[in-house]
Amino acid sequence: MIYAENILLCIAVPLLLSIIFIKGDARLFSASFLIGMSVCLISAYISGFLDLVTGMGVNDTSVFLSPIVEEIMKLLPLIFIIVLIEPEDKTMLITTVGIGAGFATFENCCYILTFGVESFSYVLIRGMAVGVMHVVSLLMLAIGLILARHFDVMSLPAVMGALSLSATFHGLYNLLVSSPGISSAVGYAMPVAAAAILYLPFRMMSRYASDQ
Repeated sequence: MIYAENILLCIAVPLLLSIIFIKGDARLFSASFLIGMSVCLISAYISGFLDLVTGMGVNDTSVFLSPIVEEIMKLLPLIFIIVLIEPEDKTMLITTVGIGAGFATFENCCYILTFGVESFSYVLIRGMAVGVMHVVSLLMLAIGLILARHFDVMSLPAVMGALSLSATFHGLYNLLVSSPGISSAVGYAMPVAAAAILYLPFRMMSRYASDQ
């Protein structure tokens, strides 16, 4: 048996130490990475509680509830940052990638330590699927918020629309990979394909933010 809190502590301590010695974007990314891991742990608590209360079972919870819980929990730090400091687009994008990467890394570490490693190909697929999926889903959300802010339509409906997009993508991925066969192959390919599609608008926003 492993304890997720112990894993978080082991990864967080060197990251916290590194934040003392680095500055700028590197510090922002490391701090966001820590936030992402913490959000992952809290999301697991909430999803586990909902599974217990509703009696839906692990598979149904992972398809219908966990995507909503996890995307909301990943959204909350972004909303907090927007309301508190009104960050530039560049800061928003770095924070988004850091939170998504931290969430995915912590989830993969806990999963592999709990269930073991079947093969190198399995680890590679999980890293490129689950790992990329959490970053991509949060990027979808962040890009939606950035566009809403630029067009002066930042409101609850805009936030809920961006959240719905990321949660739907996340839920669809979980649904596809829940059954072996062609659906799993499509699900595993989805995050990489979405990352390729998002790369261009991400680079354009990054370049625009750097020029400001």
